[in-house]
This record gives sequence, structure tokens and C-alpha cells, in this order.
Amino acid sequence: MNTLFVLLDGAEDHDIPEFNGKRPMDVAKMPFMDSVAKNKGYTDGREYTHLFLNEFLTGHPPELPRAVIEALGLDMNMNGRTAYRLSPAYIRNGTVEWAYNMEELHEALTSRVLENLHLLGDHDPEIEFFLNGRAILTMNCDDIPDLPSPPMPASYRAVSGPLGKLIETVTDKDGLTVYPWGCGRLGKQNEIHECVKDLTAISDSPTALGICASLGQKYKFIRNLDDRFPIALKDLENSNVLLHMDEVDEYSHQKDPIKKVKVLEHIDELMEKYFSDAERIVYFVDHGTSSITGEHLPVTVPFWTSFDTSVGENEKVPPGSMLPRIMSLRRK
Repeated sequence: MNTLFVLLDGAEDHDIPEFNGKRPMDVAKMPFMDSVAKNKGYTDGREYTHLFLNEFLTGHPPELPRAVIEALGLDMNMNGRTAYRLSPAYIRNGTVEWAYNMEELHEALTSRVLENLHLLGDHDPEIEFFLNGRAILTMNCDDIPDLPSPPMPASYRAVSGPLGKLIETVTDKDGLTVYPWGCGRLGKQNEIHECVKDLTAISDSPTALGICASLGQKYKFIRNLDDRFPIALKDLENSNVLLHMDEVDEYSHQKDPIKKVKVLEHIDELMEKYFSDAERIVYFVDHGTSSITGEHLPVTVPFWTSFDTSVGENEKVPPGSMLPRIMSLRRK
């Protein structure tokens, strides 16, 4: 019997003053999850989804850079090429401030990048955009800069060469541009745990999809949240399924706890609609994301199962051994 793994990305949070000191997961009404969650355990969150998910699936941290992982999730060619994660950011007063509220601005930013991509022409660039102006750029280039990563503001470091020229040209009067991080090349990957070797990932995030792609598993890029559920239901007939909810994390980065609560409640409604008959469901969280500061929180995070496992109630399990423990029964 196959198992549905539901990743509530960044669901942990700070205590929110407007919720009288409660967290979004405490405020959200999720009756379906409450009814099926038979056992609860805890594990250590990691700073980023790719760090947690790779350790969850293999027992080891990833050896691939973030941009390479996401390039694989977007089916981009990495043969002898370098990948760069491009994120919208404001460069002002010597600081990189990552831009998350991009609903009205990302189309203009994307257009400026595409109009100036010719600046990288000698390096055979390929670019794929995904959520709100974020992109992966790959090209034939040996330059792998070590640059700051989101979500917190960081000291600006200039980027050399044609890529630096692209960033400079794209920058608008307010300082909005794209800034690279997580850069690198394809290398070796670990083996996935035997207990879940047949897995299909369904997400709008190339991060989760790329981890599964790097492990030789099936993956499907589904942008709309509601559309993921019937596809996951169908795939669950033939394989284990990882159903990833990146929206929970995204609303935290936008510092909007009300949206975070609403999307958690909507996810619960969709779970009841499509998976009320599912016998094996695992809900898990990879890290916290603060709806106050917008930063990731590598805190202790919960997981729940709808079936008996070898994990004791409220037991804390390391991320790398969490999956084998979930998939094995407790000895009598």
C-alpha cells in the first residue's frame, strides 16, 4: 500500500501578536488532519527545504548546490554547465533586500531580464522562470561566485563579468533586479531510502522536484495548488507520493499570517475532498518561516502519521532516520 507524504513547507512560525500569541498552525481550523493524525513526533528542521528534504529521503545532506537542484526540477540541461538561482531583490545602500511581494512587479522584471539576456550570448544561456520572477539560469561558464542567500537582507557583493553586467542593466530606478545565489555544477547525489524508492513528487517548487529528480524519482511541476490534489490521488494508485505545499512558506515570507492560516485551512479542505479514504498519510514540516520577520527558522518541527509506526508518541527523531522509522512498525 502506497503512502502520501504531505509537506507543509515552513508551517512552523513565531507566536503572532494578532493571534493572541498563538501560531498559525494553532489558529488554523484543520478538522480532517486532526481526525486522521494518529501519531505525532518531532524532528529538527533545517534552514532550507532542499536541506531537509534530501536528508529526509536519503539520510544525508545534499551535495548538490541549490541552483543545480532546481535546474534538475525544471528539466534544464546541466551537462558541463553552471547553474545560478536568480531571485528578485532590491540592491540599495550596499544591501541586498530580497523581494517577495512581487505579484504586480514580476512580469516587468522578467521582461527586462529576457530583453537583456543577449549580454550572456557568448555563454549559451538558458533561463527558466517560475514563481513571481524567480528563475534558474544555466550557461557554459566556469565562474561560481559565493554570494549571500535569502531570506534575510545581506551585504551586497558585486558580481563580475557578463552576469554582473546583466544584473546592473536589469536594475530599475528603485533598485529592483535579480541577484544570483546557490550557484554550482552537477555532482554526485546520495541514494534514496529503500523504503520509499518508488516516489512521485508533485509541487510548484523546483526545489522539491529537483531533489526527487536528482534521486531518480518521478516528478510533476503543477503550478496551481488545487490542481495538485487530483493528480496526487491518481498517482497514489501506482507509487508513493510527495505532495508539496510551497504556498505555506511563501505567505510567511510575505509576512502575512492571515494568508498562511487560510491556505492551511484550504489544504485541509482539499485533503478531505480527495484523500478521505487514504489509509497512509504522513504530514510533515521542513522548517519554520516567521510571519513576523519573513526569515526561515531552523527549529524543532512536528510530523504526524495516520498509521502505526515505530515512532513513539511525541518522540524526537533525527531527520535522516525519520523516514525509515515512519515506514516500520513498532515492535511489540
